Amino acid sequence: MRLSRYFLPILKENPSEAQIVSHRLMLRTGMIRQEAAGIYAWLPLGLRVLKKIEKIVHEEMQKAGAIEVLMPTLQLADLWRESGRYEDYGQEMLRIKDRHERELLYGPTNEEMITEIFRAYVRSYKSLPLNLYHIQWKFRDEQRPRFGVMRGREFLMKDAYSFDIDEAAARKAYNRMFVAYLNTFSRLGLKAVPMRADTGPIGGDLSHEFIILADTGESAVFCHKDLVDMSAPGDNVDWDDLQAIVDERTALYAATEEMHDEAAFGAVPADKQLSARGIEVGHIFNFGKKYSEPMNAAVNGPDGTQTHVHMGSYGVGVSRLIGGIIEASHDDAGIIWPESVAPFDVALINLRVGDAACDAACEKAYAALEAAGKSVLYDDTDDRPGAKFASMDLIGIPWQLIIGPKGLAEGKVEIKHRKTGERHTAEFDAVLDQLTKA
Repeated sequence: MRLSRYFLPILKENPSEAQIVSHRLMLRTGMIRQEAAGIYAWLPLGLRVLKKIEKIVHEEMQKAGAIEVLMPTLQLADLWRESGRYEDYGQEMLRIKDRHERELLYGPTNEEMITEIFRAYVRSYKSLPLNLYHIQWKFRDEQRPRFGVMRGREFLMKDAYSFDIDEAAARKAYNRMFVAYLNTFSRLGLKAVPMRADTGPIGGDLSHEFIILADTGESAVFCHKDLVDMSAPGDNVDWDDLQAIVDERTALYAATEEMHDEAAFGAVPADKQLSARGIEVGHIFNFGKKYSEPMNAAVNGPDGTQTHVHMGSYGVGVSRLIGGIIEASHDDAGIIWPESVAPFDVALINLRVGDAACDAACEKAYAALEAAGKSVLYDDTDDRPGAKFASMDLIGIPWQLIIGPKGLAEGKVEIKHRKTGERHTAEFDAVLDQLTKA
């Protein structure tokens, strides 16, 4: 993508309304624009990152056996009355009526709708286990939306819902999502710690939040330090027997502020106690028959009797994750994107546009990188070099390829790694070979 033809409205100054780093940097880099309180338009740079995160979430859900559907944003109020949640949910629910006076709501979550879909089609235990998921926009009318996409009113969410014949099978479904989440966040360049959490309005008696540690985190968290050092399980696991993996992580103390037990935390060796700030990026629940009983979602069991299914739900804040990644990965110059979700792989900087040698070398590099499957943002504008460097550091693209007349006179170009800040000069072809294989 040539910057001269791209829509990238970078702001030179920090927006006064932005209170935290991620909000400030997302506005400055032209990733988003606020259209109303807690509601944002996603501009090209931000949308590229959002799509990359979506892709990773899709892949990890499908590895764990979940099947994709797509439910609408608007839901019938009657479904929520069946479950008993319509009046209980509170003012965060946006309630509306259509022209026929039918009561609707803009879905804050989808437990009721997915239960209605399930009961319409599934009759036998032989169709279980089943896990259905989608990635869809949600709306929660936060009283004080703030912190950009970290606490917005409209947000993109992945929510999955499992259906099982009994509690033991439901626990296996829970474990699959537990492990899938660890793998997902690892691929996003995040170290996420599962912590015991309050079930809140979703319900149930088993719940974990997945927390990334960041100095600017929204709440206090407490955990055993060894949890932070554990690597993700990876794909080479037995998806039908994950209890040992889950037990290894849940045996060590980890809890959000709401669930914190000072005495239990005190029993952790002093050198292993970690008190920090954290950002929630995922939340999973096992809530048994909370929805299946009032909404009569039942199947014929092995003995022929009708059995209400056991359910769970599993959420990932896809749009929220962008804010979380930036909070965990930035410096004074701007964003430092993990390579897996960066909007572009390489920033190509032409230091002297109009110089025949520089233009030709940049065109060669641009074509070679694109042919190798690398996405490139080519700064072919006539801005000053200092402004170009500042913009690319602000945007946070992992690699910068810098081409100028002095280096080219010796057949060399400069390469910079955004995360480490390391820069070195090397032969043009050698650098291209390095970047195409990175």
